[in-house]
Amino acid sequence: MKEAGIWYGVWMSLAVLFGAGVIVFLSAEKGLQFFTGYLLEQSLSVDNMFVFILIFSYFRIEPRRQPRILKWGILGAVLMRFMFIFAGAALLERFHWMIYVFGAFLVYTAYGMAFGGKKEFDPKSHPVFSRLMRVLPLGDFDGDRFFSRAAGAWAATPLFLTLIIVELSDVVFATDSIPAIFAVTTDRFIVYTSNIFAILGLRALYFLLAGLVQAFAYLKYGVAVILAFVGGKMLLTRVVRIPTLGSMAVVVIVLAASVALSLAFPPRQQPRDFL
Repeated sequence: MKEAGIWYGVWMSLAVLFGAGVIVFLSAEKGLQFFTGYLLEQSLSVDNMFVFILIFSYFRIEPRRQPRILKWGILGAVLMRFMFIFAGAALLERFHWMIYVFGAFLVYTAYGMAFGGKKEFDPKSHPVFSRLMRVLPLGDFDGDRFFSRAAGAWAATPLFLTLIIVELSDVVFATDSIPAIFAVTTDRFIVYTSNIFAILGLRALYFLLAGLVQAFAYLKYGVAVILAFVGGKMLLTRVVRIPTLGSMAVVVIVLAASVALSLAFPPRQQPRDFL
């Protein structure tokens, strides 16, 4: 945990330095947009830790093998976010009414997160995973390899299947996070860089919070409030103009309040040990 904390501090420091550079070389408003987007992505990333814990538990991935999966998963996420962000920005430029679609989707997601209850993770229910299992031979663990060779044939190890599910889960995460940051700015450069800096620190954040994330009982409600806020901001874009500093303040205050409530009123049941 100590090493993860150091690395997370390194990535956060780099994000702060980059944001400072944006302020100096572009403008203070662009810098505020970057930091707001970064905090927004970080808040969503913390909630996603639950899913990563469940994925690794489902496939029985030992902690020593998890960094390799997260490393390749993050590289894949960087590429996918690039495509999603530029496609989303192009949609908003050509069809401005899409901002209302994004806003409504975020409000719906926030409602489901707050009141939808906890769903059990079952990768077999995902259509891509089920099709992959039909065509891809499955082998056993072979060290840290994604593929193994036995009896003259290649087979995917559970590490590779876990990586596929991690990548699929990031696609789901992107459908929340990318529309959310478009409520802050539609500048492709700011949207992409704030996403990437949040993603680069994701592996360290996972190992920093994996043993603590379930103690934050009210965190998901805080994230739901943030999603509802940015979704409402999109829906009311022609009626209410909320400055970037105001949006940043909402994100910080809601996150701080949800963490403080979780620490002040911890859950009665002991968190389940997934690892």
